[in-house]
Amino acid sequence: MLESVGALTSSPWIYAVVTLSVLLDVFLPVLPSGVLVITAATTAAGSATAVGAEAAAGTGHADLLALAACAAGASVLGDLVAYRLALRGGARLERAIARSRRLTRAQERLGMALSRGGGSLVVIARFAPAGRSVVSLGAGAAHRKVREFLPWSALAGVAWATYSVGLGYFGGQWLGATWLGTGVSLLALFAAGGLAAYVVKRPGPTTAAPAA
Repeated sequence: MLESVGALTSSPWIYAVVTLSVLLDVFLPVLPSGVLVITAATTAAGSATAVGAEAAAGTGHADLLALAACAAGASVLGDLVAYRLALRGGARLERAIARSRRLTRAQERLGMALSRGGGSLVVIARFAPAGRSVVSLGAGAAHRKVREFLPWSALAGVAWATYSVGLGYFGGQWLGATWLGTGVSLLALFAAGGLAAYVVKRPGPTTAAPAA
């Protein structure tokens, strides 16, 4: 697998594949977009290390920055599409949300967070499994204003992309483009996802910070 991804990272197609995967996983959370981003970053960092530190500074970082930009941009665009679809979803979508305790609770907490001028819940949920879908659809269904939701979605996308690419980069630098390097990086990603899921599901006050 790493050999196949390694060949892909040397082609411009890797950016299209990452963009499409991240864009669609707001609707299909089973897509392994995080796994793909980390594996691509690990392989790129490991390959750059193999050709020497000077080449890594000139080539590896540029590839990783482009990878992070594609992942972050696709994340924000996917959130916005899901938000707009939910905003126009009408009564059918509202009934579907009402039947789901998870969606209802997320919608309530998100509304409280945004109304208080904070949106840390949006950022945290980006790391949780399916949290991005729940928050984006919940914001649209609750008819939150786009100016309240979009800045936090952008921050969430940048934070997630930077974290994922950073994990892949350091895994590739320290352990090389190996199964071990990829596995350690993925373990750190899943750990962050588990912690984020706990925070999002935790009952009690909203996680949003007060307005400055």
